[in-house]
Amino acid sequence: MPLLKKINQVLVVLLVLLACLLLHISLKASTQPKKVYRQSHRFAAGSLPAAEAETDDVIPVIICASEERTGASMATINSIVSNTDASVFFYIVTLRDAVKIARRYIERTMLKRIQYKILEFNPMVLRGKVKPDSSRPDLLHPLNFVRFYLPLLGISHRRAVYVDDDVIVQGDIKDLYGIKLKAGHAAAFASDCDLPSTHEMVRSVGMQTTYMGFLDYRKQEVKDLGINPNECSFNPGVFVADITEWRRQKITKQLEKWMEENFRQNIYSSAMAGGVATPPMLIVFHDRYTTLDPLWHVRHLGWSPDARYSESFLQGAHLLHWNGPFKPWNNPAVHWNLWERWFIPDPSGRFVVTRPDGDS
Repeated sequence: MPLLKKINQVLVVLLVLLACLLLHISLKASTQPKKVYRQSHRFAAGSLPAAEAETDDVIPVIICASEERTGASMATINSIVSNTDASVFFYIVTLRDAVKIARRYIERTMLKRIQYKILEFNPMVLRGKVKPDSSRPDLLHPLNFVRFYLPLLGISHRRAVYVDDDVIVQGDIKDLYGIKLKAGHAAAFASDCDLPSTHEMVRSVGMQTTYMGFLDYRKQEVKDLGINPNECSFNPGVFVADITEWRRQKITKQLEKWMEENFRQNIYSSAMAGGVATPPMLIVFHDRYTTLDPLWHVRHLGWSPDARYSESFLQGAHLLHWNGPFKPWNNPAVHWNLWERWFIPDPSGRFVVTRPDGDS
């Protein structure tokens, strides 16, 4: 009996140790960050390893390509490579359902010689951070939040250019990439108050250019930030990122904190801010970003089907952005001819450009 009792005691100790081990493994797994991306396909003209490697003469550009807007992304890419003699490497981020679509679009068109890698974004990283909003469901697309996770995309470069898919680049991308960021700044954006030529357009379409238009100042969490509601905002649809500094400052963690706060407290909404990807960046980068040359982000082209810029002004712009609901591949839209010159027809016929009757 004493022997049996001793054996039972040993078994109990072993079971306790096993339970502790399993608990440790479980906790360790739960604290590991979810994988943000999966490499789905890579291709580059010439030597891929050399093209993707960290070198001064390669410009990394990050762009998303959703299933329904792949043609738009390809127009952006075409405008970039057509206006530079620099070596550009594209990180094309998409979801699983669009990986093959993006690859075939490139391989079956004139873009087949570009250097690129397709990354599959994991939308599960957004669980508990983004709530449904019926006012503009398109603004809640998981790819809208890729810009929060740049250091987790497996990019080997110290800095990169991020551009939305409703953008056309008319200047040389190496001039944008070469901007000197101030010490301690992880990114460079264009201020919403930077270009007098855009002020009339902004007023005519009722656009917001201050923090008041993006954050709910009735909430104590917003008041505690101490940000003047009349302070100029910025648009995160185009920016240059210092990925090393971004990682050092844990920018992604800061952005996720405010996403989670909004999930609980609703301190901003897509109806109020025209999207839920902008407010967290406005908070985290407040007074901590370098300002871009405003001609490198001429925007608001998609906010009205009627309000237009002068053609001479647009010809001098380095980058055009159709942010807003009226995209240049749809009807109605303004200045769509400046976008369409870079559009490459979809070989699969999925992406179709809509024009008024009588327009080609």
